[in-house]
Formats: sequence, C-alpha cells, structure tokens
Amino acid sequence: MLRIAVPNKGSLSGPAAEMLHEAGYQQRRESKELRIVDPENDVEFFYLRPRDIAIYVSSGQLDIGITGRDLLIDSGADAEEILPLGFARSTFRYATKPGTANGVTDLNGMTVATSYEGIVAKHLADHGIDASVVHLDGAVETAIELGVAEVIADVVETGTSLRNAGLAVIGEPIMKSEAVVIRRTGTDGEEPKVQQFLRRLQGVLVARTYVMMDYDCRVEELEKAVALTPGLESPTVSPLHNEGWVAVRAMVPAKEAQRIMDDLYDIGARAILTTAIHACRL
Repeated sequence: MLRIAVPNKGSLSGPAAEMLHEAGYQQRRESKELRIVDPENDVEFFYLRPRDIAIYVSSGQLDIGITGRDLLIDSGADAEEILPLGFARSTFRYATKPGTANGVTDLNGMTVATSYEGIVAKHLADHGIDASVVHLDGAVETAIELGVAEVIADVVETGTSLRNAGLAVIGEPIMKSEAVVIRRTGTDGEEPKVQQFLRRLQGVLVARTYVMMDYDCRVEELEKAVALTPGLESPTVSPLHNEGWVAVRAMVPAKEAQRIMDDLYDIGARAILTTAIHACRL
C-alpha cells in the first residue's frame, strides 16, 4: 500500500485535497482525521503539518508527500522534489528599510530575521555572505522596528505588509516556491504505484491547463486552421456530410482559447466550441 503525506492545514491543504479528489482518490471528510485508507486505490493518506512532511518522507516511513518547495529546502531533509503542482506559488525575498542595503552582497555583518532559517542560511552561504540568521515563527516585519535584525527574509506576495511596515524588497528573489510532490532521495523512481500516482496528478494538471476545441472549416482552409490548433500530437480531422467541409478536434491551452477562436473565425471556421477536460493521460 502506497503511504502518502498530505498537508493537514494552511494554504497547501485545500488545493492538495482538491487535486487528489480530481485524481480519483478518496479524501478525509473531517479536518480532525489524521489518517484515512483508500482501499480501491491501495493508498493510505496521512495528514501532517506541512513543515513536517519532508522529515517523515526522508525517514522512509512514508513513500511520498505533498508540501511546499520552500518547506522542503528549509527542512534540510534527505528528500527531493519529483513533480511541481502549480498551486500555492510564492516568492521568497529579502526586505529592509530603504537605504540599508541594495542586495545580498551588502548583508555582510548584518542580522537577518526569518521563519525559514534553512533557506536563508544556505542562500547566504552560497553567496559567501557572513551574516547572522535569527529564527522567528511569524510576523517578521516587526523584527527591524524592534531592533532584532536589520534585514528580514520572508514570502512576498503583493508586498503590502512590507510597505505598511516601511520596508522594501531588495535584490533578486531568494527562491520561488510552489506545492510539490517529494520522495526520499535515492529511492526507486520507477516504482509502479508511485508512477501511477504521478500520472494521475499530471493528468489533472493537463486537464486544468487545456480545453478541447471543436470546429468546422472548409478543406482549403484546413492547413491554416491546423496551424492554429496543432494539438498535442495532431488534431483529429473528420469529413462532414457537406462536401468541402471537415470537423476538427484538438486540445488547446485554456488561457489562449478565446484568441484561437477569434483567429479560427477570421479564416472561416464555424461552429467553434470548447469543452472542459476532467481527466486525461498523455
């Protein structure tokens, strides 16, 4: 039975459970449940603190887990990313009062406050910077005002909290994070149950990214139409009852669907429609 760690709370929890449900896996009904078994898929799910998941997976007690890339790196655990999942995206950056520093090279001798000590210590070491790192569990924006540090390092989304605290981001991003699937470093990547799990999640990602597009066009405009909708391998083309017309079906990126429909209409395609993809295998 495949044993999988899933975030039990926070920004990772809801989207992870939704993706697993879309992939055909049973999920818990109550937030207090810490473990459920999905016998139809031969999977056992463990609901754990997102910060602890990399540790459990690296211990070998659990086969794989879903957590944040930032939490994986910060943990220092012997685990590795095997599939990015595209949700819970964030950017990790340094911030300080204007005029204090312009980038990581200016941080020598300074103190940096953060909730992600592992990430920051590694980033500073990679750049040859000798700075102190102070660990805080939250609200790091106040560290500078209270004299705990000259610089902070934290997740930045809109930057509103930083501006309200009189701070500004400096230098390049330390890292960009998102939800990822992880496994213990060095384990067999071809294990059938793991590969099936990954294929299901990849199918969800594709289904969310693409739509199916159908339309009719004249034969003489087919090459132009196919250039707009090449599909993954090739579109499906079928003759219509009316001579000189064909029906075309192809997967297209969802974010480009409206533009493609406009372009198809301009070359004479008609009866253009899109439908959602609920599941797929590539």
